[in-house]
Amino acid sequence: MKLIVGLGNIGREYENTRHNAGFMVIDKLASKLNVSFDQSKFKASLAITNVNGEKVILMKPSTYMNLSGEAVLECVNFYKIAVDDILIIHDDMDLPVGSVRLRMQGSGAGQKGMKNIIDLLHTSQIKRIRMGIGRDQNIDVINYVLGKFRKDEIDIFNEACDW
Repeated sequence: MKLIVGLGNIGREYENTRHNAGFMVIDKLASKLNVSFDQSKFKASLAITNVNGEKVILMKPSTYMNLSGEAVLECVNFYKIAVDDILIIHDDMDLPVGSVRLRMQGSGAGQKGMKNIIDLLHTSQIKRIRMGIGRDQNIDVINYVLGKFRKDEIDIFNEACDW
């Protein structure tokens, strides 16, 4: 069994914001797999499918970003999912828009949702895909990450999500 988690904030006001890059990617993945987030469990929306005979759970935590670990921990404990079978997808300001990086382990690197997951699972050995959202030195961090992608950025971001 695999668990793939897209990080973001719930609510219409956060749709298509940079901080919801994880939600945006997992929505695209669900679309490609032809599944919908039709279950609400573990403080999250879930889409469950099979890929090559293996059960795959796609998750969008319904907690706010900084508490994402609560949803992940509940699901992991219920299904007894091994840490090696978890993949987290989140935004990363240290990467330019359109950059995608896979890390096999590490700290939260300033991403508070990832840090919460690491803290609650008691391990930094969690695979993650970091989606670049860039940075603007003229906009404070909170307003930047909670701001919507510009038209030119969203086109680049969407192209990077097409895997």
